[in-house]
Amino acid sequence: MKVAYIFSTQGHSVSYKLGKMILPQLEQDAHGVEVVGMFFFEDNAYVLQLGNPIGERLAKVAAASGMLLMACDQCAYEREIEDKLVEGATIGCFPNLYGALAGNMPDQVITL
Repeated sequence: MKVAYIFSTQGHSVSYKLGKMILPQLEQDAHGVEVVGMFFFEDNAYVLQLGNPIGERLAKVAAASGMLLMACDQCAYEREIEDKLVEGATIGCFPNLYGALAGNMPDQVITL
């Protein structure tokens, strides 16, 4: 099964759920599904900023697996990080997300 994650909830969504649960499973190839993409809203976009430890680890997993990493474009602009993202990450809006996933569509989209 293929899944995509959308990180929209503020708080511990990224630091705890992604950083301590999902990402370690992905790094150990033990997540149980193929993650084809991750989309980050609001302050969650900071995870994709260069130097963010979770983002740097995530970029390695994405490079090895072909997983899409995308930050909301308006969120990145407001936070002035659009040109400071980890390698392989991009910015966009929902139409960009749909287009980027079109060749590798998820079976489920999970919002955290």
